[in-house]
Amino acid sequence: MDDTWRRHGLRPHQIRQFKLSNDPRFAAKVRDIVGLYVNPPEHAVVLSVDEKSQIQALDRTQPGLPLKKGRCGTMSGEPLGSTTHDYKRNGTTTLFAAFNVLSGSVIGRCMQRQTHQEFIRFLNVVENQVPASKQVHVVLDNYATRKHPKVIEWLGRHERFTFHFTPTSASWINAVEGFFAKFTNRRLKRGVFHSIVALQVAIKRFVKQANENPQPFRWTKNPDEIIAAVRRGHQVLDSHH
Repeated sequence: MDDTWRRHGLRPHQIRQFKLSNDPRFAAKVRDIVGLYVNPPEHAVVLSVDEKSQIQALDRTQPGLPLKKGRCGTMSGEPLGSTTHDYKRNGTTTLFAAFNVLSGSVIGRCMQRQTHQEFIRFLNVVENQVPASKQVHVVLDNYATRKHPKVIEWLGRHERFTFHFTPTSASWINAVEGFFAKFTNRRLKRGVFHSIVALQVAIKRFVKQANENPQPFRWTKNPDEIIAAVRRGHQVLDSHH
């Protein structure tokens, strides 16, 4: 069976999804953000910012086993996609992260919530860690906390900061999502955390380890190809209505 799947390129265990953006400024935003990735301004840093919210401190009585030769991976009592009940929730935390596109380093902080107050607190952390001589270009999504009046006031007081908003339904263009994916797969997926403190310690350790061997971000996709693909997608959808 495996040989048949391989010969015909069949991968029934994989699912591909793509959500089309309806943002009227999609093309302009894509070109702006890709431009920052491939040709960043001089004397500036480009930070991709987002938060991973409601990270659960799950205490699993039987952690899942990873996939290995001759054995399938096992489930670990995770609340999503599992009917088992052998886990205990010990609370949640939210990880705010700023991924430096040029250096690959990460500024990370755990917060209790994801309101505009926590976002401003994180911006202050970033402000203190980025050298004062650098301009700061921040790529971030359109979540309401980014445009709260208090955040706008903060931005007005910090003129070296410039926000660049991703198109709606286009989180894939935000470079920090790659960091979050690694964090989820390597640390959270099969982790056992007896308390919020244990979870936060694990998060801080992961960020520290990532910064010991940072990997600069490399964007390779031509923005014109992305824009053309989205336009074709909308044409196909329109033809079915």
